[in-house]
Amino acid sequence: MQFKLKLTAAMAIAAVCGLSAAQDMVVKIGHVAPLSGPQAHYGKDNENGVRMAIEDLNAQGVTIGGKKAKFEIEAEDDAADPKQGTAAAQKLCDAKVAGVVGHLNSGTTIPASKVYHDCGIPHVTGAATNPALTKPAYDTTYRIIANDNALGSALALYAADQLHLKKVAIIDDRTAYGQGVAEVFAKTAKSKGMQVVDEQFTNDKATDFMAILTAIKAKNPDAIFYGGMDPQAGPMLRQMEQLGMDKVKYFGGDGICTAEIAKLSAGAKTLSNVICAEGGAAIAKMPGGTAWKAKYDAKYPGQFQVYSPYTYDATFVLVDAMKRAGSTDPKKYIPFLKKTNYKGVTSVIQFEPNGELKNAATTLYHYVDGKKTPL
Repeated sequence: MQFKLKLTAAMAIAAVCGLSAAQDMVVKIGHVAPLSGPQAHYGKDNENGVRMAIEDLNAQGVTIGGKKAKFEIEAEDDAADPKQGTAAAQKLCDAKVAGVVGHLNSGTTIPASKVYHDCGIPHVTGAATNPALTKPAYDTTYRIIANDNALGSALALYAADQLHLKKVAIIDDRTAYGQGVAEVFAKTAKSKGMQVVDEQFTNDKATDFMAILTAIKAKNPDAIFYGGMDPQAGPMLRQMEQLGMDKVKYFGGDGICTAEIAKLSAGAKTLSNVICAEGGAAIAKMPGGTAWKAKYDAKYPGQFQVYSPYTYDATFVLVDAMKRAGSTDPKKYIPFLKKTNYKGVTSVIQFEPNGELKNAATTLYHYVDGKKTPL
């Protein structure tokens, strides 16, 4: 009899627990970045930031509209390809995710933003920097990092005002990001009286730059600006050394501003000539940067690149709006997303009416003994 009573009690407890679990709301957060191809190291870092945020949110026991929320990541690979980017965006729309963090590249984020707008799902990017992203002023598009207008101009101003350089050559990879940041740099450099002695183009799959660099060397520039990503910048630095261009400064935006470039340049002395810009403060100057980075490194050793603190914050920004709205329905929480005032790891996040980050910071870096160091 006692055994039966214990069994009945146990079954009752199990039933209550089962009911409680059934009442938990599953909230899917989408994430898109290149998880394959030469830019996979960025994509994995971005995804790590989202996964870490979701673990932390689940540990907090978040409730939305009186219901306990269980967060899950819906991760997609766009391989840094615009067509795959829009296909991934449509897949997340069809899966009815509550919101999206992504994408990494401007070339994938801009076309994907139209897909998200059409299906009414908000996305927050912590990586795509082309100013054109927010031109349509979709109420579904948000950026929590400085755009290329800030990055390109900051680098050109440093080249002119601090280094007093006179002649610069420009190379870009013809992507929305690379071309965009190179155009801003060139325009600002010219406004400061610098001469653009050559403009060359490559693509985001190239590894041989000898012909381009030989043509540039003949023009004798003080610096090269490269609009593109580190899988190209690394080999380019090696080839500059081979051509004896070891006195030429090398500028670039956040696409080259990684730990990985030190490996990709394979010990080239020209790495010490690199000056790059990143949206946001240096990790040590972010409000929660140092503690967050220690936690990240313990969880994902050797994987940190650039944007994971931003994808972490982007996840929290979406959920913060859901909490304030008391709903995971985008129609209901988008008005609250617009009014975000969130104290994140990276900064205090507030948005302009077009979805740009208010008061976006920019930091310049160089490489000392192969390590990325704030200037």
